Amino acid sequence: MNWECLRLARRSERGARCGFYVEGRRAGSIAADEARALAAWPHWFQPVDHGAWTMTVSPQQRPAVFAEVNAALRERGSIRAWRDEPFALWNEDGAMVAVIERASSRWWGAQTLGAHINGYVAGDDGRPAGLWIARRAWNKPTDPGRLDNLVGSGVPHGQSPRQAVCREAWEEAGLQMPELQGLTAGRVIELACDIPEGWQHEWLYAYDLALPAGRVPQNQDGEVAEHRLLPIADALQCAAGGDMTTDAALATLDFALRHQLLPAEEAQRLGPAFEALLVDPVRAAHFDPPGADTTLTPAR
Repeated sequence: MNWECLRLARRSERGARCGFYVEGRRAGSIAADEARALAAWPHWFQPVDHGAWTMTVSPQQRPAVFAEVNAALRERGSIRAWRDEPFALWNEDGAMVAVIERASSRWWGAQTLGAHINGYVAGDDGRPAGLWIARRAWNKPTDPGRLDNLVGSGVPHGQSPRQAVCREAWEEAGLQMPELQGLTAGRVIELACDIPEGWQHEWLYAYDLALPAGRVPQNQDGEVAEHRLLPIADALQCAAGGDMTTDAALATLDFALRHQLLPAEEAQRLGPAFEALLVDPVRAAHFDPPGADTTLTPAR
């Protein structure tokens, strides 16, 4: 099987990117041919060494500044798939320096977090026998109609990956909190790649959830067109063959490798490339500490 997602997770096709700094710490990167747009706001952004740009705005001013600049970038078509969702902007040390519109994170090359659930049904031997696959609604702003994991979510400001995926489990699959008690963490995968919306720098937190036979997911928010329970081999073929989104395919590959669902020769071939994408568990725990409360804090 091909597993094109491994290549796509590091795809860079649009040329050089300029570092973006806040208070002397890197907080993202901007496409070199787009960065010149910041010259329109010289009182807020200045070019520095090696083509990088720095923001010289107090923390109190940043929400208004980002709102104005992002609105202008949206107007000129540079920011796509606007969501009206607040996402945190972190610097390279994991400190939050601002809150920005979700869609703008791709223009700024900001680190984002994602969280996906591999929902499976076990066979008589206790091993995964079927995998629940979702088809994204045809009116989704990104990847409409493509196959996805049972649950997939961006992580908004004010929530951890586990909190976000528990919330989304109800919205996308109709799963109640008691049904999520068996949620277990997989690994965290780093994407750094060009996508149609810009630059995706994302830590993807993968989780497993065993569902009882006969439990059929029911979408609540209109963002999923259908759910299908596929035999493991068919689900892996969808992921490897490019029918799934890149994020979902990577989360599925993580599931397959951890549960030893691939032929040994294929797992040995894929293992090094996949492991090169993994985030160190200590670093990953900064955003999703083990045993953290799943009580939701509303996004602000």
